[in-house]
Amino acid sequence: MEQDIKANPLALIPFGVFIILFIGSGIITGDFYQMPVLVAVFAAILVALTMNKKTDFQTKLTQLTEGGGHPNIILMVVIFLLAGAFASVAEGVGAVDSTVNLGLSILPENLLLVGLFIICCFISISMGTSTGTIAALAPIGLGVADQTDIGLALTMGAIVSGSMFGDNLSIISDTTIAAVRTQGTQMKDKFKANFFIVLPAAIVTAVIFSILTANAASVMNEDTSFQLIKVLPYLGVLVFAVAGINVIFVLIGGIIFAGIVGLSLGDIALAEYVTLIGDGFANMQELAMLAILLGGLVELIRRNGGIAFLIQVISRRVSSYKGGELGIAGLVSMVNFSTANNTISIITAGPLARQMAERFDIDSRRSASLLDIFASAVQGVIPYGAQLLAVAGVAGISPVEIAPYCFYPMLIALAGLLAIAFGFPRFTVKGR
Repeated sequence: MEQDIKANPLALIPFGVFIILFIGSGIITGDFYQMPVLVAVFAAILVALTMNKKTDFQTKLTQLTEGGGHPNIILMVVIFLLAGAFASVAEGVGAVDSTVNLGLSILPENLLLVGLFIICCFISISMGTSTGTIAALAPIGLGVADQTDIGLALTMGAIVSGSMFGDNLSIISDTTIAAVRTQGTQMKDKFKANFFIVLPAAIVTAVIFSILTANAASVMNEDTSFQLIKVLPYLGVLVFAVAGINVIFVLIGGIIFAGIVGLSLGDIALAEYVTLIGDGFANMQELAMLAILLGGLVELIRRNGGIAFLIQVISRRVSSYKGGELGIAGLVSMVNFSTANNTISIITAGPLARQMAERFDIDSRRSASLLDIFASAVQGVIPYGAQLLAVAGVAGISPVEIAPYCFYPMLIALAGLLAIAFGFPRFTVKGR
């Protein structure tokens, strides 16, 4: 249990090493590819393994593998691999080009990014996963950037923004479920409380994207015709997502559907179809390995007392109702910065957040909403989080370049702070 682990600020040193190597080296050199992220995280792991002299090396290795093999991490890896395969097959059969060209024929260039953001919101709240949404739509975003003068980083920022909308609100999102269960409230009640806080942020985000792309224009001179049959794999993904089908089945169905379309039209042969799937897996191998290593690093930091230290520091400073709400927000934010996983951060911070809520008469709907909002806000902007790493892998650019354009996560953090400051929405606590 977390409370049985002694708080130790030095346990956060490996995390600092990772941040300095991964982000700091890019800031210093101006080249965020100078330091490979796998090298940075592995160096941090080596530092973590040298700490905590009371624990033998074999036990530390066991802790490392337990963290890397956490069910959430392995599920993320499977999603990454399937996403890579779907993207590879969809591109190979021409589904991406046809879908982008269809979008260009329906919407003017200056509304494409807003439309992409709204579609991401719709899919993510239906499917309940930001990584699954990114996996499905990042290739479309890449196509939009290729065929217009809209910046690639801006386009990918819109996809991350829309994906985090559902991660925070969907009733089947693991983060939402974790927030509700740790706070002992009802899903529908948490949704209502959460929705009224973040809806203005979503509207402002759409306005920002429309302003930034007001003068967007097509830069492709070749034929922009499309074949509707090649758009069907993406429409199928949308339909399955809205129907609430598990993301694994959605992606597998997309791979099979795209393959059938390509094979029936003669665009690919069976052997090429298999090769495309393999190429997609290969494209995601680095990202999958990074997710596993980060999971192991976080577990070592947790076992060494780093997470316990963060919880202790935040909880000691709470002394009032608003302070309790800020404490919940700060607690889950700091844990998320350290774990790079919003579900794990909510599960970790949730029990203490509930204690704070009971101590200061904070409604459970409110505490659940704050947990989910601030965890999602942090997760959507950290360059070493799964969402930005995934979209950056598709785009072929640094996640640090994309982070400044993830407006929605930034705005929900602001919306959350305003909700705390003005006490909105208001609740009547039972027994008060």
